[in-house]
Amino acid sequence: MTLRLILTRHAKSDWGDPMLDDHDRRLNKRGRRDAPRIGAWLGDNGFVPDSVTVSTARRAQETWNGIATRLGASPDVQMDRRLYHATPDALMAHAGTGRGATHMLIGHNPGMAEAAHRLAGQAPDHPRFADFPTCATLVLAFDGDDWRALDWDAGRVLGFVTPHDLP
Repeated sequence: MTLRLILTRHAKSDWGDPMLDDHDRRLNKRGRRDAPRIGAWLGDNGFVPDSVTVSTARRAQETWNGIATRLGASPDVQMDRRLYHATPDALMAHAGTGRGATHMLIGHNPGMAEAAHRLAGQAPDHPRFADFPTCATLVLAFDGDDWRALDWDAGRVLGFVTPHDLP
């Protein structure tokens, strides 16, 4: 069996209110436009998650809501505060809680970028993979049927996209 893990950094957030707590920042106009485009890309490529774990940060939840509008599916969704600025090791632990064949994590940099680099056996040939910009999405495949058995450097890249790549 093959397991697929989708890593998505939240879409572009609004910095207009400097007094607003970071956890409560919303998406800006670009972020609200980009999230559904990523959802369409996922759906068009058959990368529809069975389960999703999302940071409780407002911008991450809004990113998921935008993506979900274009998937045509209703995966099992969990909100988890531990994904808020999670380390790569914490993201790996959350990946191990996947349900079904495809699990998605929506979180933040720098942890998301670091986890993507450590999970991919070979990095995709894409100029933006190194910095994993907002709403960047990586899809990895792992051999096996146990989410808890995922290992660093074992993921095969099935796709990597940024909103800038999409029409």
